[in-house]
Amino acid sequence: MNPILQSRRRRVVVAAGLALALPIGMPAFAQTGAKPAELRIGFQKYSTLMLMKTRGLLDKQLAAQGTSVRWIEFPGGPQMLEALNVGSIDFGNVGEAPPIFAQAAGADMVYVANDLPAPSAEAVVVRKDSPLKSMADLKGRRVALNKGSNVHYLFIKLMDKAGLKPGEIELVFLPPADARAAFERGSVDAWVIWDPFLAAIQQQTGARALADGSGLVSNHIFYVATRKYAEAYPQVVAAVVEDIARVGDWAAKAPKEVAGVIAPLIGLDLAIVETSVRRYNYDAKPVSTAALAEQQRIADVFFGLGLIPKAIRVADAVAHLR
Repeated sequence: MNPILQSRRRRVVVAAGLALALPIGMPAFAQTGAKPAELRIGFQKYSTLMLMKTRGLLDKQLAAQGTSVRWIEFPGGPQMLEALNVGSIDFGNVGEAPPIFAQAAGADMVYVANDLPAPSAEAVVVRKDSPLKSMADLKGRRVALNKGSNVHYLFIKLMDKAGLKPGEIELVFLPPADARAAFERGSVDAWVIWDPFLAAIQQQTGARALADGSGLVSNHIFYVATRKYAEAYPQVVAAVVEDIARVGDWAAKAPKEVAGVIAPLIGLDLAIVETSVRRYNYDAKPVSTAALAEQQRIADVFFGLGLIPKAIRVADAVAHLR
């Protein structure tokens, strides 16, 4: 297809998807195409948004329309959504778990888009000399993971598949850096972790994967915005999602080049980052009903475990499903 026609087609598809995601009763200034003075985007170093910031195409596009872009870095999804909840940013991307915790805490955010599943980008690993060969072998063992994260849900699903009960494994809740230290010194028997930490521990220490998320979980990345901003400026949000898709097209075709951008920013070897990039699915779409259904299942599991204070309806955070 002609590149110009392909670009126009993508804009139509993205805009149409976002039109469905926004309410009919949109404020008048949004309907007339009012432009904000600024768009504040929260990003993490290992993310599509970081790649967008590096390329600078979105900044130029929105500047031509009178809107400046301010990029604000966060160490993780929970901190980013806290900032979004208090109005410090307008847009960001996170994994599956942080939006569930944010919604349960009363954050007025909306899901805008999601990347396609990347289940092999998270796994349970053991040391290369470990006698453990299967999930069932973890009975009575200590396992490190980040509480309330995507991998927490993955481990719950893997335990269920292996016929293990919650009390049969001792969970040790640690952030990635502390978990890796505990894993390497033998304080825990296994570690449930995501890329690029997963690729790093595998290539640097020879750690073995007992199981990953294939066939069990989706491991989506979601793009979220404050409801106020998304409803007021749908054209700006559509432009962001369009650039996410554009960067995704590039990333899928040039993983080595993408790794070359990311590696120096996160301090990992190029080969490690390239492995993790190849396991990621760079293809953003307007948020899908299938992804939201998976979110609802995760939310229900987290509520059942007492990880969130109340049951939530994920559809309440997507305008077109209300």
